[in-house]
Amino acid sequence: MANSQDASVLSEKPVLLVFGDSLSAAYGMDQDLGWVALMQSKRPQLNVINASISGETTSGGKQRLPALLKTHQPNVLILELGANDALRGQNLQVSQQNLQVMIDLCQTAKPQCRVVLLGIRLPTNYGPAYDRQLQLMYQSLAQRNQLVFDPFFIETVALDPDLMQFDGLHPNADAQPLILQRVWPLIEKALPSSAASQMNKTADSGA
Repeated sequence: MANSQDASVLSEKPVLLVFGDSLSAAYGMDQDLGWVALMQSKRPQLNVINASISGETTSGGKQRLPALLKTHQPNVLILELGANDALRGQNLQVSQQNLQVMIDLCQTAKPQCRVVLLGIRLPTNYGPAYDRQLQLMYQSLAQRNQLVFDPFFIETVALDPDLMQFDGLHPNADAQPLILQRVWPLIEKALPSSAASQMNKTADSGA
């Protein structure tokens, strides 16, 4: 009976599906130190599923997402893809089409599902024109679909060498709480109102 009750409680928790690349997959560190794992530990009222994969592209994500949506039926999809497309110099119109498909898939699988879109900026050596295209891609998707959106979700740590790994692309473990602190208000905004209200009553002083 206890196991049945535990399963019932779990099923009532809002489900967050984090669908990203290395920036959400805790690349270069223990998985428990990544911002997604920190969110789960700080917010046990949520059921957080991290389906992020280092190196993932929008094309790969588009192929993987349908099965994940069917399995987990998320209340919130945190979509953090596109960086690897851009780092490879791919056609961002195709990337935008892939992201739009994923947004549509989420809302088709569960009409109440909210999408949080996390954008990224490119290193300066890629040139301002291409970086501007990337920014416009995210902005267009956010506006068209009325998404909860952050145009550069690692901005608070990206320019601090002490918070980045040696490659200059990936935040280190010390940066992860700061990333969560920035991302959490967006996620909270996307949660069902009843869940957000309950967490406001019990949340600790952390992110």
